[in-house]
Amino acid sequence: MQLYNLEFTEQEIKDAVAADRLLSMEIEFSRICNFRCSYCYVPDKKECKGELTRAEIKDVILQAKELGARKIIILGGEPSIYPHLTEMLKFLDKHGFEIEMFTNGTGVDAELAKLLAKLKVRVVLKLNSRNRGIQDRLAGRDGAYDIIQKAFVHLKDAGYPSGDLFLALSTVICQLNFDELVDMWQWVRDQRMEPYFEVITPQANALDNLWLAVDSGKLKELFTRLSAIDHEKYGRDWEPQPPLVGNKCMRHQVSCLVTATGDVMPCVGVTIPLDNIRNNKLGYILKNSEVVQNLKNYREMIKGECRDCDKAAECYGCRGAAYQLTGDYLASDPTCWRNQKSAASEQE
Repeated sequence: MQLYNLEFTEQEIKDAVAADRLLSMEIEFSRICNFRCSYCYVPDKKECKGELTRAEIKDVILQAKELGARKIIILGGEPSIYPHLTEMLKFLDKHGFEIEMFTNGTGVDAELAKLLAKLKVRVVLKLNSRNRGIQDRLAGRDGAYDIIQKAFVHLKDAGYPSGDLFLALSTVICQLNFDELVDMWQWVRDQRMEPYFEVITPQANALDNLWLAVDSGKLKELFTRLSAIDHEKYGRDWEPQPPLVGNKCMRHQVSCLVTATGDVMPCVGVTIPLDNIRNNKLGYILKNSEVVQNLKNYREMIKGECRDCDKAAECYGCRGAAYQLTGDYLASDPTCWRNQKSAASEQE
């Protein structure tokens, strides 16, 4: 069984935990973005002061490599408009990293698409709807749909998707796009892409747009239906459980996030700054963090329904949702339909 963005096996994760090592690292080159997505985990900012220099970014990447990381996941902000993206991609490739980049497509022209293909970058293009109006509304700007479609064309011209050129579409599950998600899932599969469908984490912009959230009962129905479709039509078998459709997130076992200003956090949802790389080395920060150690020892530390769940050996819910909604990163995930208390409260 593979976990966390499809590439790490359960045994690889166990070995990394036992050796206090990383398998991947998520990093923001900058938080500047030209979209204002209504669900984004980054507070609404057009600029960010005190961001890491290129030298600092490269240094922490090499620190991650020393800790065993073999994959770097580029988040944002919007990476494709980061002025030094080409330099950073070549640096990562030079040091043997597998690269994955989440992008809204803005800077993905023909030239960048060819470079991404040359370096075999795993591209995750953000598309929440095949309806222009809905996509633009969720992205917070007119023309977002057209930007994404142009990027899609450039990526296809460069050879995506193919055997060694991975292309996924990142889609949040929300009220606006809910009715099209079943068809969209099959369209993504038929295009030989990978669907990254996920439940919105209730933080930052999403807290101002709580109406976007889908209740756990409807989420369960969607996950179950997509699982059946994958089994019957595409020969893929997986058990429905949130927060990722067709996948499991165990990232706190093997990964971390370094923000554009150098803060080290467990992930984009557990927004607890453990320390800053300008103060201490990455390895020291992770090894000496009580939060990290508690998350690695989740079977003993997690609370409530998540602790007693029959899936507890392979799932701990969304730690980001738990932290954002309860203030406790070890609490049960309130958004999971397996959480009996949350399910009961919705029925009252």
